[in-house]
Amino acid sequence: MFYFQTKKYNDKRGYFSEIVNLPELEQVIGHPFNIKQVNQARSQKNVVRGMHAEGWNKLVTVNSGLIFSVIADIRPDSVTYKQTEYFQLGFDQNEEHGCGLYISQGLANSICTLEGPVNYLYLVDRLYSERDEKDNLSISIFDPDLNIAWPIEKEIMILSKRDKTAVELKDLRQ
Repeated sequence: MFYFQTKKYNDKRGYFSEIVNLPELEQVIGHPFNIKQVNQARSQKNVVRGMHAEGWNKLVTVNSGLIFSVIADIRPDSVTYKQTEYFQLGFDQNEEHGCGLYISQGLANSICTLEGPVNYLYLVDRLYSERDEKDNLSISIFDPDLNIAWPIEKEIMILSKRDKTAVELKDLRQ
């Protein structure tokens, strides 16, 4: 995983920002990042998109709104297994900087919309149709092993059916 900050250039028309410089990213991650698909999701305030781990590497940025992002290591053989990191990502007209995340395959991520609507853009290195189902995981956002400190109450979260019925980590490896 790699967190990066971007510079915004504001003027009376709006702003311009370079979201990512691929040669710089590839130098940091140590391998090529070949974009195969570009996806965008839009979420209203209080939407939580679950702890998903797909079979791809992902570059994420938020074009509008503000999110709380959680990254969890779900690789059982990793020294950081079950550890989580939190980020706040947003990119509005008044701020000087934006930011994004590069999320490696094997890490699960979730977002919680704090200020919306949020436009969440992510670039991936595999096509959706090429993903292996065994690498397409959904882990409960309430998994006690991850112990995520959500910034909003469970009662106001807007969740998909998939995320409401997601399994805990202990049930994945049985």
